[in-house]
Amino acid sequence: MATTAAPILYALLLWWFSTGAILFLDGLPRSTHRWSMLAATVLVIPAIFGLIHAGSLPGAAGAYLGFTAALLIWGWIEMSFLMGFVTGPRRSDCPPDARGWRRFICAFETIAHHELLLVGTLVGVLWISLGADNAVGGWTFLALWLMRLSTKLNIFLGVRNLNEGWLPEHLGYLASYFSRRRMNPLFPFSIAASLLAVGWVFAAAIAADPGSAEFAALLLVGTLLTLGLLEHVFLVLPITLDGLFRWGFRSRTAIGRQAPP
Repeated sequence: MATTAAPILYALLLWWFSTGAILFLDGLPRSTHRWSMLAATVLVIPAIFGLIHAGSLPGAAGAYLGFTAALLIWGWIEMSFLMGFVTGPRRSDCPPDARGWRRFICAFETIAHHELLLVGTLVGVLWISLGADNAVGGWTFLALWLMRLSTKLNIFLGVRNLNEGWLPEHLGYLASYFSRRRMNPLFPFSIAASLLAVGWVFAAAIAADPGSAEFAALLLVGTLLTLGLLEHVFLVLPITLDGLFRWGFRSRTAIGRQAPP
């Protein structure tokens, strides 16, 4: 039982803490962002070496190291975006007359540099991980990228909860590219694909040897996929996940900025 619970709890806690920490640092005054980004950059260097080392580290320890390293690298990229260092060439509201493909292109231009950085990093992480004995780092980053890409597309096409309150003031213009709708045509396919991925990973975990590196890796990635699925579900529910990260928004209220209700 403990062998099964440990990877699930670890993934949950690391996801919750890293998300809240990024929100907290992003809510601090802009003058602190360059120092936060510098500290994150210093931290991501050993994470890269950890990702490389995890590929040949036997047992569950390699799975935990690869998973953690991939999440740290992902967090560094998210910070660079939310703090405004790597976004896109367009930094203005959506043109009022933009419709269809023009609106999509305008929206992509706001995050183009960020998306290119994500894809480039994904290729690098996969190149490091998938040729190694332990590929959990690559699968972790791929799961994060696919889930986040699906979330972005659904928010662009329209959902009930846009989570625009999570955006910092300097990225407030991004909300003009969101659409509020009860549902969009992509959403059911996103849920179906997520359910299939979660089911496949946990089925593989059940078939694996408990206590093995493969077992731990599958549970870690499966938990992350489940969290991504739940995030999708909350996009169309009349409630949000804001309460889970109340502590992360405290930095905004401390300096008089508005936090999500």
